[in-house]
Amino acid sequence: MLNPAVRYQEMDGFGAAITGSTCYNLLMMKPEDRRAFLTETFSSKKGFGFSYIRVSIGCSDFSLSEYTCCDQKGMENFALQSEETDYIIPVLKEILTINPSIKIMAAPWTCPKWMKVKSLNTLVPLDSWTDGQLNPIYYKDYATYFVKWIQAFNAEGIEIYAVTPQNEPLNRKNSASLYMGWEEQRDFIKTALGPQMKAAGLTTRIYTFDHNYNYDNIESQKDYPCKIYEDTNASQYIAGSAFHNYGGDRKELLNVHNAHPDKELLFTETSIGTWNSGRDLPMRLMDDMREVALGTVNNWCKSVIVWNLMLDNDRGPNREGGCQTCYGAVDINNSDYKTIIRNSHYYIIAHLSTVVKPGAYRIGALGQIEKDIIYSAFENVDGTYALVLLNRNEKAQAITVSDGHHQFTHDVPGKSVISYCWAK
Repeated sequence: MLNPAVRYQEMDGFGAAITGSTCYNLLMMKPEDRRAFLTETFSSKKGFGFSYIRVSIGCSDFSLSEYTCCDQKGMENFALQSEETDYIIPVLKEILTINPSIKIMAAPWTCPKWMKVKSLNTLVPLDSWTDGQLNPIYYKDYATYFVKWIQAFNAEGIEIYAVTPQNEPLNRKNSASLYMGWEEQRDFIKTALGPQMKAAGLTTRIYTFDHNYNYDNIESQKDYPCKIYEDTNASQYIAGSAFHNYGGDRKELLNVHNAHPDKELLFTETSIGTWNSGRDLPMRLMDDMREVALGTVNNWCKSVIVWNLMLDNDRGPNREGGCQTCYGAVDINNSDYKTIIRNSHYYIIAHLSTVVKPGAYRIGALGQIEKDIIYSAFENVDGTYALVLLNRNEKAQAITVSDGHHQFTHDVPGKSVISYCWAK
């Protein structure tokens, strides 16, 4: 029984990351094949309606090289690089012709190396893409870097809806990385990033954290976003926080929501690969719907974004120091750049995005139902209802869905995911 009078979070959308590797593979396709795939993926009328994209500010661990947009010291040297101008921007522009309302969020994997120090205690410079910390004397320069990057994309007709100050701020080991504890992120946001974005007239939203549920088991970093929220000078600039699932339990989402219900929650990254049987679709579809899709939405997340939209059948292009064991949401055969394998992450996003549109509200639903049936219910802006349901049982289950005025009954096959959408 649906109860639309009970409303939870408003949904922003569902999608995947458009990395340098993803763009390389897409641009290796014949234009007509690429257009067909992007239409299937992003069109709300002819396809699954993916509605959120995540990109990197500078390089990520799935870029074609290690770089930032200001590798020569001095913000006067800021400029978009080949990965943006030749790969990311052309692909984003093509996607925007298919779905002009898509939301784009961005995060850096590292600051320019000339801004790095080995530690905040010694302030000794660190000439490395990996690890290091942001020297506080460059807070204002780094905030300028964000503003210039957002403005450069805006000049190309690409609006950046949201940013996080740092991807995985507690991960020192990624091929491109920067350690940024909660105190640093708080100070960077309140003294530089927030004020400069406001002064530039940018409406881009800031989300904090962007890392794992368990805070990488660093005791001093537990409750990372909540500690930042407690500083009102920082909190005024922050829309909410973002999470990944490479460690810990998604129940942390509920903990953060209960502590700060005024702040939003996003789920921004998860991966499949050789370590978690990423190509075992029957197993991964069940687990990923439970943990990633429905599990995060039912714990107040406004969006669900998976990692690389497209890799090739050699799990690339990839670089040493990055993930060489990851699969994409889809994998394309690099012998023809046409044959595509759709993996679980593609299907979990498609199930949500097909029937749950941006602006929908998650609504209440109650009833007698098997314990291995998990679901989320929504009311869309156009007044339609949506229900995404997972049956983890081996056997089919008969369900009846009612909104108090209309009802339908359906036999849900065993081990399946079903998406429903209907008019009142």
